[in-house]
Amino acid sequence: MAAVVKNKEVIFRDYIETCPKVSDMVVRDDRSVSLKVEEGSNAVLLQNLYLSCDPYVTNRMAKIDHPSHSSYRSFTPGSTQMSALCHIIIDVALAKKKTR
Repeated sequence: MAAVVKNKEVIFRDYIETCPKVSDMVVRDDRSVSLKVEEGSNAVLLQNLYLSCDPYVTNRMAKIDHPSHSSYRSFTPGSTQMSALCHIIIDVALAKKKTR
């Protein structure tokens, strides 16, 4: 049986107007994750080492209402976001290709 660990998430509370501060974030650790992915699931389990908060990410943490910014959208406060990450691979499960 695979080990199960707490999953920590850093989530921003609400839209920001200036540079992000620690007080703009909240750490959630109320979810658990198995350290083994289901065989044949085409899944990859990663451990994030850090999360980038570069200017592109910071801009997406602000409320974007202007039509000229239609190429990207604001992040949704309270939800998990995609960003530049540095990570290591914990487990991989690839489905076997079906041959004809």
